[in-house]
Amino acid sequence: MRPPHQDVPEATLRRLPIYYRCLQDMMAAGVVHVVSCADLARALGLDATLVRKDIEMTGIVGKPRVGYPLEDLVRWIENFLGLNRPKAAVLAGTGSLGSALMGYGKFRTHGMQIVAAFDIDPEKIGQPVHGMEVQPLFCLPDFVRNTGTPLGLIATPAGAAQSVADLMVSGGIRAIWNFAPAHIRVPRRIILQNEDLYYSLASLSFKLEHLMTVAPVESDLYVKNN
Repeated sequence: MRPPHQDVPEATLRRLPIYYRCLQDMMAAGVVHVVSCADLARALGLDATLVRKDIEMTGIVGKPRVGYPLEDLVRWIENFLGLNRPKAAVLAGTGSLGSALMGYGKFRTHGMQIVAAFDIDPEKIGQPVHGMEVQPLFCLPDFVRNTGTPLGLIATPAGAAQSVADLMVSGGIRAIWNFAPAHIRVPRRIILQNEDLYYSLASLSFKLEHLMTVAPVESDLYVKNN
């Protein structure tokens, strides 16, 4: 199998986990043992050509007009995305969002394990969060350096995000998953993934405003009937 390449479109990388979960559900149901891109597209309400192109990006070869052995396709995507090779991560910021991330059990089954958590709040330091003792933030670079942890999660307030990213980089972190509502700068060698909840909320708000404007009657009926 070829390793993931930088030229895999971001949109494809975002859809592959959706396919993976759907295929896992199919496998758990035990109804089918062979699946085609058309089958997967129907199950997800997507265009079959798009699904086929995404699956082809992983390098797997199926049988024309037949498809792929279901279990083989699940394992192939799992290996392509690295979900079967857990990656250790450190978390900075153990407030409401950080605590929620620590408690999200599916991270472990999808290739990531938070192994240490850090904060600057004296009331949080030394206290357990989901069974893990919170450490002082200044200890983060040494922890990363000594353990070789490759991934850092930022769940701090916006004003602290850049300084936390700098700490992570100084310790040798390879990739940062930024949940803080802030634009941060990192060296080009560092992979940066931003999860901007404010952007998603703004997009959702705009679409909802449009829907309420063009179809207020239908919207009102829906509310009344529920």
